Amino acid sequence: MTDFIVRKSGEAIERVVQKSGSLSLLGQGDGVEILIQEIKEGSLSYLEPYGEELLEFYYILEGEIYCHCEYGEMILKPGDYFYAHNLKAPVEIKPQTDAKLIYVSSRALFKHISHNISVFKEILKKVEKKDAYTHGHGKRVRDVSHAIGKKLGLDSRKLERLAMGALFHDIGKIDIPDEILKKPARLNSEEFELIKKHPIYGYKMVLNTPLEDTSDIILHHHERVDGSGYPDGIPGELMTIESKIIAVADSFDAMTSIRPYREAMTDEDALREIKSLSGTLYDPIVVQALEECLREGLI
Repeated sequence: MTDFIVRKSGEAIERVVQKSGSLSLLGQGDGVEILIQEIKEGSLSYLEPYGEELLEFYYILEGEIYCHCEYGEMILKPGDYFYAHNLKAPVEIKPQTDAKLIYVSSRALFKHISHNISVFKEILKKVEKKDAYTHGHGKRVRDVSHAIGKKLGLDSRKLERLAMGALFHDIGKIDIPDEILKKPARLNSEEFELIKKHPIYGYKMVLNTPLEDTSDIILHHHERVDGSGYPDGIPGELMTIESKIIAVADSFDAMTSIRPYREAMTDEDALREIKSLSGTLYDPIVVQALEECLREGLI
């Protein structure tokens, strides 16, 4: 067995590339992996608890990174490092610029991470092929939802679940016929009944995937607090806080986006409309948090 390995600059054992960055495996042995991770500016991700024995070490080579955990918030720069051992809750990571890090793991996780990335990429690819609007919409709803969730003080586990559920909340639309999804006019009642099935399609799609934990959020993002939503018509007390947040963020982005049959509303007009339905369609606490985020420039 080879006991001394040399590789030239830019070479890697294996590399996974996605829109948010890349992960390159440089070395491995005795259960330890050494990687280079590159992350695009603004890409939201989380360090996950994988078990008591796992040690994950990160050394920042380039860029600035915002970290948020249960102990507080900080900005890390080149030369700074952080590591996680016996992690109990997810840690939020969001680069303020494009960033490059050395990543060392005490357990072989590359295959697990690359598999998860592959699953996510395939789902996103299906959405993009179906409708470019839906993909952009998912990212915007994620950002608005995440801001509201932080304003409401959700813990790191809920914030992660919220972010992923929001990003993929409309993936079920890939099973809706193109002529309905892209119709340049309002839908008739029969067409709307078909559209109302997309939360069910999305729910089934994420089962038995790394996104399974978001299945209930995806299923209920069109439910309303007075029970008038779909597909199950459940009242607010049966909705999770994540579903309530996405219901507001989804509506806000839809109102402020151009549609084939209408112009986009201003943020102020959309907020006014949502506030008029607070307590009927939308949770008042979530609506108030949206208003505060807009006022503070967080959205």
